[in-house]
Amino acid sequence: MSSNKVTAVVISPETSPQTHEDEHVHAVYEQIASHFSSTRYKPWPIIAKFLSSIPPGHIGLDSGTGNGKYLPLPGPSSPMIGLDRSRNLLKIARHAGSQSGIDSDLFSTTINEVVQADVLNECWRAGVFDYAISIATIHHLATVERRKRAIQTLIQAVSPARGRALIYVWAIEQDGLSKRVIPGQGLPRENVGQDVFVPWVLSTQKTKRQMQTAARTDPDAVKVTEKDEITEEPNKVFNRYYHMFSKGELYELTMAAAWELGLAIGNESEYPARLGIEIMQCGWERSNYYIEIRRWRG
Repeated sequence: MSSNKVTAVVISPETSPQTHEDEHVHAVYEQIASHFSSTRYKPWPIIAKFLSSIPPGHIGLDSGTGNGKYLPLPGPSSPMIGLDRSRNLLKIARHAGSQSGIDSDLFSTTINEVVQADVLNECWRAGVFDYAISIATIHHLATVERRKRAIQTLIQAVSPARGRALIYVWAIEQDGLSKRVIPGQGLPRENVGQDVFVPWVLSTQKTKRQMQTAARTDPDAVKVTEKDEITEEPNKVFNRYYHMFSKGELYELTMAAAWELGLAIGNESEYPARLGIEIMQCGWERSNYYIEIRRWRG
């Protein structure tokens, strides 16, 4: 289970952003992948609505797919390719949507296309996708420049004539259902987020029933009877790095990303013979900020 003891963090100028992310993001998710995946199974409404609007024949990208819970939603007529750094999460994502469950490939009939790469990598030919999503990923990048570059990479991945993209990040402003208490939450702030560590508590305990079940399916597993005593070990706590976004920050970052790419911001009728983006929606939902953009060619 996760903890609500979120702590502020200051990244030393002497520490490279990549090193910080390797230690406090990528290495963590490799270790907690299965446990993390078991808590991530319900699609958020705005994302589900976005994916349900994708026309048949369109190809999409899920940048930072995690356990791949969104990969099956558009359906086989509008498939998505999942990208993530975590090999262990990709093993789960590859079979997301199978009848045996999102966290298991046993007897699975669903095979999703997934790629191991960083969200900052330009893995694709520019404009090859019709749509893209990046859900709860960009907030793991350690500098504003890297977060902006991730948005630019997403913009460049979709068609310049009709591409659509939806981005979600965690917000400083948490709702009443959230168990997280964010340092600085409630203070007046615009466009200035907060770097934090969010702990993940990984239970190391297995019940006798779990161990007995494992023994029946794995010949190498330790055999346990009801008379055996289970030695208790302390839970492991992993600190995950997040940049919690403040009000207006994601919008301004997206505008800056588009401007640096030389894109006009508005509607194609305003900018003939230009390439640009239009903000289709932008807001806050359940402790997250989101923004949807549409690319156009005037």
